[in-house]
Amino acid sequence: MKKLLLAFLGMVLLWGCKKSNDTATSTTPPQNPTPAEPYYYPPLTGDVWETKTSASIGWDDALLNQALDYAGTKNSYGIVILHHGKIVKERYWNNWTMNTPYFIASAGKSVAAFIAGIAQQEGTININNKVSQYLGTGWTSLPLAKENLITVKNQLTMTTGLDDGVPDQDCTTPSCLIYKADAGTRWAYHNAPYHLLQNVIANASGQTFQQYSKAKLFTKIGMNNAFWFNYVMYCTTREASRFGSLILTKGKWNGTALLNDDAYFNSMVNTSQPYNLSYGYLWWLNGKASSMVPGSQFVFQTSLTPSAPTDMIMALGKDDKKIYVVPSLDVVVVRLGDSAGTTTLGPSSFDNEFWTRLKPAMRF
Repeated sequence: MKKLLLAFLGMVLLWGCKKSNDTATSTTPPQNPTPAEPYYYPPLTGDVWETKTSASIGWDDALLNQALDYAGTKNSYGIVILHHGKIVKERYWNNWTMNTPYFIASAGKSVAAFIAGIAQQEGTININNKVSQYLGTGWTSLPLAKENLITVKNQLTMTTGLDDGVPDQDCTTPSCLIYKADAGTRWAYHNAPYHLLQNVIANASGQTFQQYSKAKLFTKIGMNNAFWFNYVMYCTTREASRFGSLILTKGKWNGTALLNDDAYFNSMVNTSQPYNLSYGYLWWLNGKASSMVPGSQFVFQTSLTPSAPTDMIMALGKDDKKIYVVPSLDVVVVRLGDSAGTTTLGPSSFDNEFWTRLKPAMRF
């Protein structure tokens, strides 16, 4: 089944590349005119969130509604579309409301990457340090010399060299953390090293990862009900949209820089290693010449989402949890729900199908 899934995903990605007129190139999509008003940030508490119409920004409202109608047929339960911070569209299905929390699966990895940036900025961690400095030696089953090759940065870039083919990718005991290659020589999507990144920050800060996240991020941007459970983040669609806005404005919220380490931020949202060009620090990147997907070492000669703007970055989780951030369009799109049809850990056919419909609506 896994091989069939990977083969299908490969065909979807290649099909999307051929189908779309927006093939992956180095060309940046035409940018919307910079709005005169400052970026809008909703209040930290309450349900007030300013809106704007599609017509006010030159979008086709009928086509935009058709795109949302399509998403609604694909197990979407909550979608928010922001432009310059204001809500253009917000729609719910399956008895959801703006206050319904849901797990965002591996999209939470991208949130953790931002929190790791804050931890480094404050001197709590150094991503170039070996992981054993924070977890102690013997956290893997590797010989010490090999274990000491693994840095926090390897955890952020999925290049630990640990075997992703183990029966349980979520197992973090040393017996499950097996040598496959030297750290930094292989990209492979692997949950366990990511889970242990949360432990690194917790050990270094002397707080639980939940406590650290709440103090350094959640309360700062109004994600007041967001929480972590068993390494997985839960939040509402609006809370995920707040995080998308924070990324769109490069780590700043209403005049306050939560992450002012520009070097870290830029590394986070750009290619982080030479193997999977479409991966940063736990963020997926569009518009690259090639891409890899979870569970495979095959390199697809295409960008992840050919129908979308090339500068789009993505927090992607299992069963189509999506936070799309598009600087050139000044847009954040959040989709929460369940599988749109093909169960995958990150990129899926829904990305290209949805953006094929959003593209004419947003007129880019």
